[in-house]
Amino acid sequence: MAASTEPTGLSDEAAYGACSEPDASTKDFLFQQTMLRVKDPKKSLDFYTRILGMTLLQKFDFPAMKFSLYFLGYEDKNDIPKDKTEQTAWTFSRKATLELTHNWGTENDENQSYHNGNSDPRGFGHIGIAVPDVNKACKRFEELGVKFVKKPDDGKMKGLAFVQDPDGYWIEILNPNHMVTLT
Repeated sequence: MAASTEPTGLSDEAAYGACSEPDASTKDFLFQQTMLRVKDPKKSLDFYTRILGMTLLQKFDFPAMKFSLYFLGYEDKNDIPKDKTEQTAWTFSRKATLELTHNWGTENDENQSYHNGNSDPRGFGHIGIAVPDVNKACKRFEELGVKFVKKPDDGKMKGLAFVQDPDGYWIEILNPNHMVTLT
């Protein structure tokens, strides 16, 4: 009888076997940022600060290249250094920040949009935000008019949700303690 040709994921053994021990020289590396291109920074900054509760850590303008960068994260705004040089080093030392890149003028181009990676050709999928209570967070998002891809009780994976930002990027809303029930 022929072996099944149904595709499967890697076994745990194969997954761990494909990994190498980190080189000692990488000990102090950290995952610092994910960059998303945004059409309208006013809409995006409002969404990530007012809806998701992030803080704008620092903004950089590059007039010669006509773009701006906005770094956001879950940090206390009172911890942001006032000195620009210190602020820049501090911003780039934070873990898991979100870098929003705005190419000037895209907000006025009605044909401009960015591919979120969740339709063909697939690629980038989503970012994830951990919250204490998924249902409570989603109730608030619903009241604020946030667009949902998946609500907590939809689909096979219960207890987590996906919302979209103004550019259509997906954001997973999860509770770390609930994730153990899904794996």
